[in-house]
Amino acid sequence: MSDDRPFPTITQYASADLIAAFAYEGRAHDDDPRWAESGAPDIATYGRWSGHMCGIACLRMALLARTGEAPTMFELLDGARKYAAYTEDPDTGAIRGLIYAPFVEYVLDVHPLAAEVHPTLTVPGLLDLLGDGRLVMASVHKEIRRPQNPAPGKGGHLVLVTGRQGDTVHFRNPSGHTGQARTASLPAAEFAEFFGGRGVSLT
Repeated sequence: MSDDRPFPTITQYASADLIAAFAYEGRAHDDDPRWAESGAPDIATYGRWSGHMCGIACLRMALLARTGEAPTMFELLDGARKYAAYTEDPDTGAIRGLIYAPFVEYVLDVHPLAAEVHPTLTVPGLLDLLGDGRLVMASVHKEIRRPQNPAPGKGGHLVLVTGRQGDTVHFRNPSGHTGQARTASLPAAEFAEFFGGRGVSLT
């Protein structure tokens, strides 16, 4: 499947032009003048959750591609939290998520998408899913946004892989710090350097 169809690019932060500042310059997540566009109830909630919203942004992109409509980021987050796709440590307040199995249950129950967890996924398996016309929320290291640098690790961040052309993988990165990093393409071998070997497919 090629990536020649119109496809939305959604970031996990309301101000895409500030992602470089959030990621590399120490700007606080709650210092985002467009925070209300996310649907967050207040700036503090936005600041607390926006760094954890990569999977929610992927879901929103998939819904927009499917129907042209989607709830706000925080409406989707609230739905996912009701299914325990995110949890919070009662002592430290640390956020854990996105947790794939309850997230898939949420998608299947609430949204017009089929979804499947892939706890073990090879790059050839990923290419096969794309060849079948699926979208894949793939676990990658966040520094995939700067692929010219050696990968510092694998997994921990979600991007939406939208298609392939041969062995080139096309994806949308919710924390891409430039336009090219947000709407991106990489040879599968380079993608593999960042890929955590797991994900969720959407149909």
